[in-house]
Amino acid sequence: QVQLVESGGGSVQAGGALRLSCAYSHSTFCMGWFRQTPQGAREGVAFMKNDGTTNYTDSMKGRFTISKDNDKNTLSLQMYSLKPEDTATYYCVAKEKPWQPCGGSPYWYNDWGQGTQVTVSS
Repeated sequence: QVQLVESGGGSVQAGGALRLSCAYSHSTFCMGWFRQTPQGAREGVAFMKNDGTTNYTDSMKGRFTISKDNDKNTLSLQMYSLKPEDTATYYCVAKEKPWQPCGGSPYWYNDWGQGTQVTVSS
């Protein structure tokens, strides 16, 4: 089991930026971020395989960047040009299961952080 602890959420105005961090106990095949909106919808945000390959949900491409520092055991999500619809609780996730794509369904992930709230006001 991977221990995941997020930080860095907060409130920002539309067009602003935030950087989320996730401290992890050890690296896995796939790590990334999901978010859950106030309406309860859960969606993938960005993911990274242990070879450095990344993928993003289309609406986040060009605005969000995922990165990983294995020396510091930290996964980060840099978010720019934030919109009110980005308001959500953001969760860091991890899994092994290399036979599955890195991304995909939240049900594929056994390890979740506690979440960090991001609120974007218009």
